[in-house]
Amino acid sequence: MKNNKNFRSKFIDSLRHQGIKNELILEILATLPREIFIEPALRTRAYDQDALPIGCNQTISSPYIVAKMSEIIYERDNMGSVLEIGTGCGYQTAILSSLFDSVVSIERIEALHVRAKKTLASLNLKNITLIHGDGHEGYSEQNYFDAIILTAAPVKVPDKLLDQLNENGRMILPLHVDGSQKLYRLKKTKNGIHKKDIDDVRFVPMLEGKV
Repeated sequence: MKNNKNFRSKFIDSLRHQGIKNELILEILATLPREIFIEPALRTRAYDQDALPIGCNQTISSPYIVAKMSEIIYERDNMGSVLEIGTGCGYQTAILSSLFDSVVSIERIEALHVRAKKTLASLNLKNITLIHGDGHEGYSEQNYFDAIILTAAPVKVPDKLLDQLNENGRMILPLHVDGSQKLYRLKKTKNGIHKKDIDDVRFVPMLEGKV
């Protein structure tokens, strides 16, 4: 059913209705099989507009949130390298691999890291490096990234991640603010960090260390 052309069309129409406009991202979402990233018992709900559990007290974000974050990280002329903090099930990772030349994704929970590695390998994606580690540390083996995306909410922007962002690079992240969470887009310029409030969101907290 999930490969049915009419079903896929309705799924994309729903995202358009919610305000997603980038046709490249919509095309990627239309062709990427979201159900393979979902626990078997929940696969009939894979295309519902809900966050779903993926085990280890983590979730896969709703299709709209994934599409929105992908849309606001997109810059036509600056899509070289991206660092993702929080691989989770690998769904956002797979989308990033279709947008950027190279993707580094860090997951602190080994069980999710191993599972995502297997799922992404089944899609034969060649431009992804998966790391089991602490996202607060970033990825020191690569000096700078054009973009960084966080799929878990820290209490403040991690300094080491800002240090690994190219000048004119951007960061998309949820942040804890006054008891709630907001999604922000940060732009790193020679004059400092420009911060834009995007929307109210709810993500799992970003924790230190790896397990």
